[in-house]
Amino acid sequence: MMNNCLDFTVAIPTYNGASRLPELLERLRNQNNTENFSWEIIVVDNNSTDNTAKVVQTYQETWQSPYPLKYCFEEKQGAAYARKRAVVEAKGKLIGFLDDDNYPIFTWVAAAYTFGQKYPHAGAYGSQIHPEWEVEPPQNFQRIAAFLAITERGDLPLLYKPSKKLLPPSAGLVVRQEAWLESVPNQPILTGRVTGNMLTSEDLEMLSYIQKAGWEIWYNPEMEVYHRIPSSRLEKDYLIPFFKGIGLSRYVTRMVSIKPGFKLIALLGYMLNDLRKIAWHLLKYRRQVKLDLVAACEMQLFLSSLISPFYLWKAGYLNINSDDKSISIYE
Repeated sequence: MMNNCLDFTVAIPTYNGASRLPELLERLRNQNNTENFSWEIIVVDNNSTDNTAKVVQTYQETWQSPYPLKYCFEEKQGAAYARKRAVVEAKGKLIGFLDDDNYPIFTWVAAAYTFGQKYPHAGAYGSQIHPEWEVEPPQNFQRIAAFLAITERGDLPLLYKPSKKLLPPSAGLVVRQEAWLESVPNQPILTGRVTGNMLTSEDLEMLSYIQKAGWEIWYNPEMEVYHRIPSSRLEKDYLIPFFKGIGLSRYVTRMVSIKPGFKLIALLGYMLNDLRKIAWHLLKYRRQVKLDLVAACEMQLFLSSLISPFYLWKAGYLNINSDDKSISIYE
């Protein structure tokens, strides 16, 4: 049941974000053109072990803006749990998610609210996300940059059509609370990367359910965000496990929109396509598959996508029941 009494909520899921939150909160404190609608900010502390709570408390003590700054704690670690908690706590009809390393322009909130009014059938819509590199990436990094939530799709609104199998990242994403509550299962299969669990793509699982329910998913270029990317995220030790997690999660996101009677056919089709990609990649790049970081990441993605259903089945992910909604990948 929705508890709306505001127009918009900015939700910030964060884990050990004490050093990153101040700049984001300053940008939100200085948002422009928000006088004609009501909104709030909620920081969702996803079981942090640093002084994230203290940072927010310090800001609350001197917060003089007309829109409140709130704090809540989510003990279950994983981005999916933090976002779900934000949806429950939010009083806004629209919920805009910003990660603690996402720095919006000073009209982001206004642009997000306006778009939601203009497109009432939009269940979710993503931002234009620019990279803010700590160090310059390799020249061919553009091939995989989108996986780091970099989204530059031009200056006009764009509808993500279901047939294209393409969805925006959760960074800078706005979700209509109504669409989430009526479409997204209470217990997701994918919960986000945590210690001992490399699976990711929890945001794509959520968006796939919203799109499957008939809501539109859009790209709004006027919601501009700068994503700060540290040098550590360009290193092999981070990127290879990262792409492995994306690949191993793919069976879930691929199957959400497939009707039950066609899932086996779809699985075979996806596996054949993954095998084709692997063979072509080996032919095209040969020794570079091991020597070139981008080619190695792509190969890891293709291989992990191929084994995704077997990995998820063996690990026990494919039958999850919740109180009032049941998820079964076999249905």
